[in-house]
Amino acid sequence: MVFNMSEQKSYIKTSDENGSINISEDVIAAIVAAAVTDVKGVFGLYYSPSPSKEFMRTISRKEISKSVKLVIEGDDIFVNVYILLARDHAANEVGCDVQKAVISAVEDAIGVVVCEVNVHICGVATKSKSPSVAKTAQSAASI
Repeated sequence: MVFNMSEQKSYIKTSDENGSINISEDVIAAIVAAAVTDVKGVFGLYYSPSPSKEFMRTISRKEISKSVKLVIEGDDIFVNVYILLARDHAANEVGCDVQKAVISAVEDAIGVVVCEVNVHICGVATKSKSPSVAKTAQSAASI
């Protein structure tokens, strides 16, 4: 079952003897975004509204759903994340570090198994990292 965040909201439901908790996919996407932007070698999340516009720009909270795609099947989560690689970093190492960071962050935060993390490197940034890119991911994590 694939859920597009703009069309339909999906929730992970967990229960115990005290009740149940519904965790929105927006929350999971924010956790993923925060984990990804903390990885050394990641310039930022990738989002391009159209080929004619500059693709390296600050990602807003609403646009995180376009940089992080989730597939939720029961209690399992499959993640696709689209990033920009920082210059002078090896793509395979950064991709592996992103996978580990996402799995760790999601499992620690909500206790749900992340079955798969696909990292899509959509470009290499030639500029140095701007403070606004890092601030956006931090503000998204505080949704």
